[in-house]
Amino acid sequence: MKETLLKKFEELYGSADGVSVYFAPGRVNMIGEHTDYNGGHVFPCALTIGTFAAVKKRTDRKLRFFSMNLDRLGVIESSLDDLTPSDAAGWTNYPKGVMWAFAERGMKPDCGLDIVLNGNIPNGSGLSSSASLEVLTGFYLRDLYGFDVTNVDLALIGQYSENNFNGMNCGIMDQFASAMGKKDNAIFLDTADLSYQYAPLVLDGAKIIVTNSNVKHSLVNSGYNTRRKESEQALADLQKVVPIKTLGDLTEEEFEANKSAIGDAVCAKRAKHAVYENRRTIRAVEALKNNDLKAFGELMNASHVSLRDDYEVSCDEIDVLVEEARKVEGVIGSRITGGGFGGCTVSIVKDEAVEAFKEKVGAAYSERVGKNADFYVVEIGDGPCKL
Repeated sequence: MKETLLKKFEELYGSADGVSVYFAPGRVNMIGEHTDYNGGHVFPCALTIGTFAAVKKRTDRKLRFFSMNLDRLGVIESSLDDLTPSDAAGWTNYPKGVMWAFAERGMKPDCGLDIVLNGNIPNGSGLSSSASLEVLTGFYLRDLYGFDVTNVDLALIGQYSENNFNGMNCGIMDQFASAMGKKDNAIFLDTADLSYQYAPLVLDGAKIIVTNSNVKHSLVNSGYNTRRKESEQALADLQKVVPIKTLGDLTEEEFEANKSAIGDAVCAKRAKHAVYENRRTIRAVEALKNNDLKAFGELMNASHVSLRDDYEVSCDEIDVLVEEARKVEGVIGSRITGGGFGGCTVSIVKDEAVEAFKEKVGAAYSERVGKNADFYVVEIGDGPCKL
């Protein structure tokens, strides 16, 4: 990948002398979906796939971006003096948003950049290519300009830019997983205070398989922001009767005792998911510590049902993938992962069932949906780095 990037950089910009190459991972969330902006726990891990960038400083204030994944768009030019979101900027709104967020914190790059990107995260798959790109941008800005920020800061800056520059009200999970990834570990993160611990996710005799439905989604234009508003309304209603800061503060019993305070039935369903999913995530990590993979899988299955029925972020294609996965002997658990409205499922599958899983789920999906699914046996990797 490094050689490919450097070759393209030289082809586009004349010389690859003095170019630095960086990487930031995508992520998959094992359990704890739509809890990160509701003050709950999440359990993501960084992947060994992600986004790569070849970057070199310029002597002026010009920015030149090129994506090998979107090469038909050519080189997109901008400037450090034009860090404003626009439709015309397309995908470059993500790195420009991070540069803007750095500047908002008083960290202003003093010269422009030439950039070539290449990613191996499937576009629109829900494995967080946007967060990977944001963390990557923050990482090379820190390295090239000497900015004093931690990896946790990179996650927060990435989230801030996506919220305020790109208009997507995401929580912290995606950026945190990319910035703080650790090989063979998932991150048990309490999004209410950003306290976290690494939990080994070395699955003895099983693999993590991500299945891409190839249903593309754009969360900004989907119901994501609507779900967030509905959750916030439910919280506001509950706060009139219980002293809580977030939905993650409630146990299932406390929620059931007070849910009548929520004025809207849809908002009550959203809150139910947030509360129950948070508790499922806490129990899932306990199950993993006790080497109880069966219990972990059952909690993954329950998570999908809740995301389908209470939070309503699944779709027919994803539901077919989950249904068919559970028919295969050796599947421990399967659920939608990511923001929803398409994207991917994550499944834990026993080693001896991996090939049967791909074959049977792939055939049934093709027959029922008329699309082909893609399968990735994923490995858990580290956070961002300079290659």
